[in-house]
Amino acid sequence: MYLTDRSAPPKPGAADQGRRRGPVTGVAPVVLVLGTVSLITDISSEMVTAVLPLYLVSTLGFSPLGFGTLDGVYNGVSALVQLTGGHLADRVRNHKLMAGLGYGLSALCKPLLLLAGSVGALGTVLALDRTGKGLRTAPRDAMISLSTPAERQGRAFGVHRAMDTTGALLGPLTAFLILRAAADGYDAVFGVSACVAVLGVLVLVLFVPGRRRAAGDPGASGASTTAAADEGAGGRQPVRVREAVALLRLPRLRALAGCAALLGLTTVSDAFVYLLLQRRTGIADEWFPLLPLGTAAVFLLLAVPVGALADRIGRRTVFLAGHAVLLTGYALLLWAPATPALPFLVLALHGVFYAATDGVLPAALAGVVPDHLRASGLAIVGTSQALARFCCSLAFGAAWTMWGPGPALAGSAAGLLCCATVAGVVLRPADETR
Repeated sequence: MYLTDRSAPPKPGAADQGRRRGPVTGVAPVVLVLGTVSLITDISSEMVTAVLPLYLVSTLGFSPLGFGTLDGVYNGVSALVQLTGGHLADRVRNHKLMAGLGYGLSALCKPLLLLAGSVGALGTVLALDRTGKGLRTAPRDAMISLSTPAERQGRAFGVHRAMDTTGALLGPLTAFLILRAAADGYDAVFGVSACVAVLGVLVLVLFVPGRRRAAGDPGASGASTTAAADEGAGGRQPVRVREAVALLRLPRLRALAGCAALLGLTTVSDAFVYLLLQRRTGIADEWFPLLPLGTAAVFLLLAVPVGALADRIGRRTVFLAGHAVLLTGYALLLWAPATPALPFLVLALHGVFYAATDGVLPAALAGVVPDHLRASGLAIVGTSQALARFCCSLAFGAAWTMWGPGPALAGSAAGLLCCATVAGVVLRPADETR
């Protein structure tokens, strides 16, 4: 058995009463509320992310290897914690609680950036911030998945990712304006980021439904779609660790997690892409925080239509096509002339890659993982991918330090081509196998 392209049709039942579509987007209201929380939180986090590479490399004088290490910590810690967050959310059957703890921890870390004056202190704060992200990611995605019929998972995650990316679009723009207006630009960015993060936590606490209802409660509605997700299945016993580990026996889950890890090993982090683009085209430091806007804008425009396309033609096809687009972006960075159009082309391809992969990956799990273990299943796949990207950041930083940015990127591109070929074989459509 391999990962199927199409999810199984939703099972009828009382839990589906909470899957009422929104009036405009065609998704459950809870998806829109969670999208709003992610939008606000991403404004906060992307303000920091947009200036962090330049702050570390140009202001603090980090080497590419040193930056790669911190960037790996920034991404790797959340990967390790995802498993804990996903399992605990399933165990206590309260996804909102675990997501709230994660959002709250990240908000608390933002003002600590103002006090981090050494590499160790900065690494600790970033690790705690990513711990919060790890705790919240699987429970949040589980709430989205469990509130949505299986055949519309791609659209639901596309809507959420589009709202999330709106924050990613506004965050760098806010950081850019603050850097231009404030004397102590970086400190001001970190301070404003902390305030915005607190607002995101408040929206989650006040507007995301968290009451548990019985599975047969006729009062379940779109305004309380997390009820069925949090409750699980009536009087089900708390999920044990061995039940979550047993998910690895599912062939399709193993295939998805393995391919996500394989492709993650050759996916260069966003920060390195922006640094490579700056060095290749000579973009001034003051414009550097705007580079993520290009990626975010394309991601925002395409997240919903590409998610809906994945529901129709198959998630495997869209997922692999996204990595082919990323490979094209690497090729442009390596060999295309440094024309004024190069940054726009590379950033556009980078955004298409995220639109074709970021929401499609969790959407593929709808027909694979049981409802009461959904957060754990999402955490297993997310962790495999994030740990691989953690290793990629370390390896890419070391390769850049030893051989330069060109050979480092060429090695990643060659690896991505090989890994995508392998993934294309492993993730065959279900109807090709017997």
